[in-house]
Amino acid sequence: MKKPVIAIDGYSSTGKSSISKIIAQKLGIVHLDTGALYRGITWFALQNCLDDHDNIDLQLLFSSFSMIELEFKNVESELVLYLNHINISKEIRTNEVSENVSLIAKQKEVRDFLLESQRNLAEKGGIIMDGRDIGTVVLPNADFKFFLTASIDERSKRRYHELISLGIEADLQQVKDNLIARDRIDSEREIAPLRKADDATVINNTDLTKKETIEMILSYVKNF
Repeated sequence: MKKPVIAIDGYSSTGKSSISKIIAQKLGIVHLDTGALYRGITWFALQNCLDDHDNIDLQLLFSSFSMIELEFKNVESELVLYLNHINISKEIRTNEVSENVSLIAKQKEVRDFLLESQRNLAEKGGIIMDGRDIGTVVLPNADFKFFLTASIDERSKRRYHELISLGIEADLQQVKDNLIARDRIDSEREIAPLRKADDATVINNTDLTKKETIEMILSYVKNF
């Protein structure tokens, strides 16, 4: 029996990845954090594709795709992102990556580079993907689609505490400003903008715990 394909989209710091990970465990399916893939490419660009002014040279990045190998490995029951066989799971969460990932993610060349591999992973079912354009572009035929949102203040607090827990120095106002900027860039970009799929279920989890959000999503999926 084919297991479900689930698409979860939404704003930054609504808990998409951590929620998807737990749902995957409960349903016995694979979780793919597509945002981590874009962060991985951003990290590569910051290390290898800067111009003389320390800005990312997009053309240099595009011409370097053949040098990029991204893969998830299961390490102690955790899916960890590797770039060219190096664990970069902590590096991709830094402020520097956060400040540049929207620029990278809006590039058609980058999205095309990642699109086919994401779709191939979903062909056999049994997968949950989270991102910003999963239900609209990557997996338009997903069995279930959800769109997560929360207030900017709540999302800022969640992101701030995530950074602190990772040992990354953070300022709450800077985090909030970064999220506002990312919301604008992600929503206004020409290629695959952040938006709710017409058939997606919206969940505002400003006042919901992670457990409550998970239970709400599972209530839709349980009869598949």
